[in-house]
Amino acid sequence: MKHLLKLLDLSGQEIMEILNLADQLKYETKHGIEHHRLKGKCLGMIFEKSSTRTRVSFEVGINQLGGYAVVLSSDGSQIGRGEPVQDTARVLSRYVDGIMIRTFGQDEVEALAEHGSVPVINGLTDFCHPCQVLADLMTVREFKGALEGLKLCFIGDGNNMMNSLIAGGLKVGMAVSVACPEGYRPPKEILDFADGYGCFELTDDPLLAARDADVVVTDVWTSMGQEEERQKREAAFKGYCVDERLMAVAKPDAMVQHCLPAHRGEEISAEVFEAHAQYIFEEAENRLHAQKAVLVKTMGGE
Repeated sequence: MKHLLKLLDLSGQEIMEILNLADQLKYETKHGIEHHRLKGKCLGMIFEKSSTRTRVSFEVGINQLGGYAVVLSSDGSQIGRGEPVQDTARVLSRYVDGIMIRTFGQDEVEALAEHGSVPVINGLTDFCHPCQVLADLMTVREFKGALEGLKLCFIGDGNNMMNSLIAGGLKVGMAVSVACPEGYRPPKEILDFADGYGCFELTDDPLLAARDADVVVTDVWTSMGQEEERQKREAAFKGYCVDERLMAVAKPDAMVQHCLPAHRGEEISAEVFEAHAQYIFEEAENRLHAQKAVLVKTMGGE
């Protein structure tokens, strides 16, 4: 695997291979087994959006693999002053062994991969969040034992999380249902992909989407860069809270996932969040293990 730009680029088998390696690396981490598969290698990390989990998990992950990270923020580098992405790609490729970027436009990630000569990992864009969804799938399989045949439901905005969950869930054999209001649906590229599967459902009714779900996922209604739309979005998503009423129509043993940070009382009730905190914080931890697997797969540590 050369890059991780979006889950649409991967086959179901490639996703499962990442998850299998993530499980192995998690086991080794928990049992104190060193795995310096990327000894001496440098990961350049570009942040044009603020970050907690992405930054810490990637930096800790590359260290545990025997490498190290160099962090670039937009306000402390030429990237923030408008240096063309193709120039950044060609320069960084001469310094580092891999690049992780967390930014706004998917086109910037794709351009880095096109013009650079080292692996590029998408740490988040407005279009997709592949690393988070790999951690989500890892967590679901950890608690449910398998992925194929499960029903995955997402309630909320047709954002990067919904896009990646649709792509990842369908590719690994899950049925996927999503609920979002008119005007907040996933882009045509994602819906065209999903149309090729008979186990995909798009609705504006959260209760319909959640019916008999094995996994219920949600995310904030207002993502970074959308703060001016907050009031409009709160009105549009009224009734889309993952609360006890919604969970009552899911399977009795359904689990809830949230990529964090969570706004209790908005997209998820405090009661449901705390009842499923075990899964949510295991999901957060699994960012570390899933991303280590991606680093190994892309940067030559196998």
